[in-house]
Amino acid sequence: MSTTPVAGVARPLSLRPWPSLARPLSWLGGQSVALLLPLGLLLLWQVAVSRQWVSTQILPPPGLVLQTFLDLAGSGDLWFELSISLQRVLIGSALGAAIGLALGLLMGLSRQVEAYLWPLFQAISQVPVLGWIPLLMMLVGIDETLKYLVIAKAVLVPMTINTYAGIRNIPESYLEVAQVYRFNLLQRLRRVILPAALPSIFTGVRFALTKGWIALVTVELLASSEGIGYLMVDGRQMFQLDLVIVAMLVIGLVGLLLDKGLALIETRLQRWQRQAF
Repeated sequence: MSTTPVAGVARPLSLRPWPSLARPLSWLGGQSVALLLPLGLLLLWQVAVSRQWVSTQILPPPGLVLQTFLDLAGSGDLWFELSISLQRVLIGSALGAAIGLALGLLMGLSRQVEAYLWPLFQAISQVPVLGWIPLLMMLVGIDETLKYLVIAKAVLVPMTINTYAGIRNIPESYLEVAQVYRFNLLQRLRRVILPAALPSIFTGVRFALTKGWIALVTVELLASSEGIGYLMVDGRQMFQLDLVIVAMLVIGLVGLLLDKGLALIETRLQRWQRQAF
């Protein structure tokens, strides 16, 4: 059938959205759906308080929580506590990630090392973070070293497992190419093993940082006089539940931002990996 336009005959209007607007509209639609549940919970919260279904001493109104957040942000107290927590999680996560990467590499590259270390690693990984806190308190006290070690332990497990799995899942053809070119160990690591295992390793980084953030809040709740977790404890002790809710919301928001930021970096690294191979 001919698609040549005929003079004097109007073309039918297209019902499809303009290509330039299709993607933004789709993105806005997805974001709207994602916001439905939080907005619904916020509305339910406001209705429950206004109709006195729950006492305001137990569940403060959203307006009071917002005002508390603004007061803490304006005074700088919130940013001070948050900066301490972020410093702790970055140092502890770097320590745990470095050890986990080394363990994963060793066990992934050597069956003999795996035979020696894997059973002990499995036994250690089965003990939750809370189970290590009393022992570490006796060994190092309740200062910053305790926080770093607890976070490092939480990060160590997923980092080791994902690094190990990434190396063991490298296609055999990649290793054969390295043998053909007679790469030494350092060249194989730099040019073949690490690039091929990068997606799994970075998945471990994302999961490990999430675990590290949760472990940080846990240890700050139990043994700290500073940090965002301590802010929650302080609010509970003073029975200022608006302060507790502010701390909870900040903890959730920071964790979400950390994960989204790492997801963006992971996407760019995977794009680089496809170009490299």
